[in-house]
Amino acid sequence: MTQLRRSAAVRAAVGIVISVVAIALILGQVDLARTADVLATAAPVWVGLMLALTFTDLLFRAWRWQRLLAPIHHVPYLRTLGYLGIGYFANNLLPARLGELVRSHYLGDREGISRATTLGTVVVERVVDTAMVVAIAATAIVVLQVRGLIANAVLVGFAFVTLLILLIGSLILAHRLPGAARLAAAADRWPRIQDLVGKLRGGVAVAGKPRTLAQAIALSGCAWTATTLGFAAGAQAVGVQLTLAQAALLASGTALATAVPAGPGNLGTYDLAASTIAVTLGVPVNTAFAIALLTHASTLLVTSALGSVSLLRLGWARAEPPKIEEAAVDRGAARGPLVRRKPAGD
Repeated sequence: MTQLRRSAAVRAAVGIVISVVAIALILGQVDLARTADVLATAAPVWVGLMLALTFTDLLFRAWRWQRLLAPIHHVPYLRTLGYLGIGYFANNLLPARLGELVRSHYLGDREGISRATTLGTVVVERVVDTAMVVAIAATAIVVLQVRGLIANAVLVGFAFVTLLILLIGSLILAHRLPGAARLAAAADRWPRIQDLVGKLRGGVAVAGKPRTLAQAIALSGCAWTATTLGFAAGAQAVGVQLTLAQAALLASGTALATAVPAGPGNLGTYDLAASTIAVTLGVPVNTAFAIALLTHASTLLVTSALGSVSLLRLGWARAEPPKIEEAAVDRGAARGPLVRRKPAGD
């Protein structure tokens, strides 16, 4: 556990440094007074539509997580939405996307599921989401015939997603790989680690269920449709009319940049990526930065509001988990480690 805390601390420190560098780069490119003038012209109707679309995106993301959790244990939709909101709210306050650990911990405690298993479903969710982002960005690049840095970033994203898919496949099929028996015997010397890995595999194993995976992909498409339209509305608020392909590239390219560990709320990295892509699309630099600030503020505001309301409704103190019998996710994995109620201290 100490090693995990040290790793999280290092990741957080690196994220903060990256954010500081990104902010410095932005400040060297824009005129803040002119950006403020652009923001002052933002049309309230379009801003309101952007906020509504941002919330719609969260509704689809909560539904997706609920479907990924379903093979393990049924979690009511509103509670899933609350757990998701709390995690995203934590991302706004903590660096390096540590809110993903917060929501895994929070849901696991209240639903009686191992936190490692819950984290496994979050890993699958992130891989599906990133794969969808890369697909959208690649399509937009082909349609818009974009070259250079943005196209290269998408290629890197594709390679990263491929690696993640291979890793997940290896986890799911670990018991069938050559040498699996020897590794299992060696792991018996570290029962605590073996138990945690088994529970993590229990969550990741949902990716091996075709119906669950298809639902997650479809809901990711719905979520990113809402996000793309939200970016288009944000641009329209300051008088910039983007085509659907341009809005898709702006949304997906910004999302790829936020996959890099950064400070709380992806401060700096989000804004640098969004403004850089908008400039590539022909938007003046100060207007591009205004669009980045609008869309970023929309995300922070909506996720913080949802997280705050969810905390008030669900409470922060650890709740007694319900008495449930959980399903086996992958009966073949390591000869059937069921997803069990976690022991105290997990």
